[in-house]
Amino acid sequence: MSRTDAVQPRHPARAAAFLALGCVGFIASAPSLAADTAPDAEEQARATIVVTGTRDDDSNAKTVAPLLNTPRSVVVVDKQIIKDTGSATLVDALRTVPGITFGAAEGGNPIGDRPFIRGFDSQGSTFVDNIRDTSAQSREVFAIEQIQIVRGSDSTLGGRGSAGGSINIVSKFPRDRTFAEATASYGTADYKRLTGDINYKLTDMVSVRIAGVWHDQNVAGRDALFQDRWGIAPSIKIGGKGPTTLTLGYYHLTSHELPDSGFPYQRTTANAPLGFSYSEPAIGQFTTISGATVSIPRNAFYGVKSRDFRDTTTDQITIRAEHDFGTIKLRNTSRFSNSDQAYIYTQPDDSQGNVYGTNAANAATAGGYVWRRANTRYGYVSTLTNQTDLIGTFDTGSIKHSFSAGLELSWEKARRGIFVTRGYVNPANGNEILSTGALISPRCTAAALVRYYCTTLGNPNPNDPWVNYASDTSTATAPVSRNLAIAETQNDASTVSAYAFDSITITPALILNLGARVDRFKSTTTPGQPIAATSTFSFDRTDTLFNWQAGLVFKPTANTSVYASYATSATPPNSLLGEGLEGNALPTTSGQVSVDILDALKVEQTRSLEVGAKADLFGNRLSLSVAAFRTDTDNARVVGADGNPQFIGKRRVNGIEFGFNGQIRPGWTVFGGYTYLDATILDAGNTIFVVPAVVVGGVTVTPARNIIQPSVNTGRRFPQTAEHSATLWTDVAVTKKLSVGGGAFYTGRVFGTYADNRAVTGVGAAAVVNPATRIIARTIPGYWRFDARAGYKFSDKLEVSVNVQNLTDKTYFISANSAHYATVAPGRSAFATLSVKY
Repeated sequence: MSRTDAVQPRHPARAAAFLALGCVGFIASAPSLAADTAPDAEEQARATIVVTGTRDDDSNAKTVAPLLNTPRSVVVVDKQIIKDTGSATLVDALRTVPGITFGAAEGGNPIGDRPFIRGFDSQGSTFVDNIRDTSAQSREVFAIEQIQIVRGSDSTLGGRGSAGGSINIVSKFPRDRTFAEATASYGTADYKRLTGDINYKLTDMVSVRIAGVWHDQNVAGRDALFQDRWGIAPSIKIGGKGPTTLTLGYYHLTSHELPDSGFPYQRTTANAPLGFSYSEPAIGQFTTISGATVSIPRNAFYGVKSRDFRDTTTDQITIRAEHDFGTIKLRNTSRFSNSDQAYIYTQPDDSQGNVYGTNAANAATAGGYVWRRANTRYGYVSTLTNQTDLIGTFDTGSIKHSFSAGLELSWEKARRGIFVTRGYVNPANGNEILSTGALISPRCTAAALVRYYCTTLGNPNPNDPWVNYASDTSTATAPVSRNLAIAETQNDASTVSAYAFDSITITPALILNLGARVDRFKSTTTPGQPIAATSTFSFDRTDTLFNWQAGLVFKPTANTSVYASYATSATPPNSLLGEGLEGNALPTTSGQVSVDILDALKVEQTRSLEVGAKADLFGNRLSLSVAAFRTDTDNARVVGADGNPQFIGKRRVNGIEFGFNGQIRPGWTVFGGYTYLDATILDAGNTIFVVPAVVVGGVTVTPARNIIQPSVNTGRRFPQTAEHSATLWTDVAVTKKLSVGGGAFYTGRVFGTYADNRAVTGVGAAAVVNPATRIIARTIPGYWRFDARAGYKFSDKLEVSVNVQNLTDKTYFISANSAHYATVAPGRSAFATLSVKY
């Protein structure tokens, strides 16, 4: 069956939007890193915001202070950095920021951008122009003006979640002048990319802008993989520089790709060496339990081209109206967005012990195989949001206030299902499943290899002619189809929020920054049911969240500041609406209600304490910042001693961050920093071991019971969190026409999860849990990556540049799945870009 057969989803046209977001003053952008030779007045105004505190009227409704006067750690990735580094996606751009790592798709977590900030999953804390971008997506950069990363607990700013920080994408909207820019790129691995950005001032009152992209590439150093996408983002602004303006914007992105299944981990707890050990991805030279040595190349791809695919579509519509009364501005923003995606991708091995092997005497268990488990999903997320903001300044005597207050209303709906073989039912739960050998044990038998359910570790063939059968044992072929509607899961949510921020200048040297937010968040889950069910049921819950932040800034000089701040965040149950790995989810079966799980759920609370200093040097061309912080989650959801959820888990991150952004001297720009994170799970709760009932002659002699043991995760480092990370991007103008630059990026070891071999031994009342003799950490090693760039300007309007990414062709991994696989980074690639400006 080819990728274009019944598996392919059809994407109905949707509408959505994008708008203006901001971040409590951190969004006063840092100095432009490599400004155009003739920046427009609007760009020059942006560059002076840090000093003057002037508001950026186009993007930041919640900004109440310039960056220097904001008591928070904030990083701004300017559009020039995005361009110079050759970034094409949000993940590409975020890798330039230290302290951000990336998680893989796993469990209930769909494929999409999954950044971790200060050790916390921020997939659900991504915003576009001040509007939460709920759905799991792989975001493009063609319509992005800049990216703002706010670090530390910040539910006061954005609402639910944001324990470690949030990401705000500022979009391209019309400006008050005419300009145009187009780029064309071509490179290795058949890399092809076209972008355009045209802004036209029709009259003094009307400007229009349109940005677009077409992108097509294979993936360097990887077999079979490809990525195709196109997007367009038109917008119009009516009112010019007058007091009343109306902005309309539309955004569309369609993508089609073969997703990367990565490499399986080497070992499970069953075949690990005694004691504590790392289970890293199986690559290079590897010896199985039978003594066979397998050579595993970096280009090994364990997916199946005839089965695997990923299609996504995103549409957004934004309407923004605002009126400037002088010292006060009123803004109202509405957005409708819809994002859908469908995929089947291979998850290699699935911790079945196929890689190293479990028994050398049996060919099916002697190691050297990979199970091609198919993870599947289809679904959509629709969101309607309205925000009203009042922004302004006033004085109370000699004290000056810069404030922002607002009201937000939002409605969200997420619905999802999986691809199945119609009529093939898993006897364990009555659900339909795809025919991939999931019910065969051991996994990689001769029959499984013949059907390509498994493949060899060292020489997988992505062109294997996979065929879908009616079951694992049937010889009849069957189409791949979507769930019945009754088997789909739906999440609905509504939010009502009120917030206010105030930057209070007590004296020119002393500034108090305050913020508070109240959210009423109601969510409803309607779980998918087995196909034999005749009805569905729903769970709902309503939580009221209160969050606040306070910071004090002292300015020894006009261009330096030191600060201390405190901020909170709140993560209610079902915060991600099934669009991420939900650690605090609503129940998914009716049986869970009988143990009062629904009533036991609580809101997870996180708080951050931070001290730091900032300085703008060299005539405000270079910004430096340093911060030390502690983030605590004291009531994380874990398994309690009674086997039910309890909010007794404790996590702590102590860290230090250093950042720099701007020009060391004219023509020499730098961007980057260093982050140290001591992220420890202080209390992970418990693990349940089930002792089965003893039944003799139909009579229960000993009832089933649970044995509670401490979790293996207690005392260990956060998953998906590097202890050390550092980035540096620099660009130097060698002459007026020639510039050279490059980047160095370091990320330390990252852990996926931990596991041990504890198990129940004995039966009945004599049953016990044996002590752990093997503990593994599924992990990816740290790495250095180097990039290079050279550019030549023929004129102010014509430039050519060459980017080389992963200059040393380093083999490294960018994300660690908790149990099954790790995602490998592309190999060395190079591409040239021709840029034309008007």
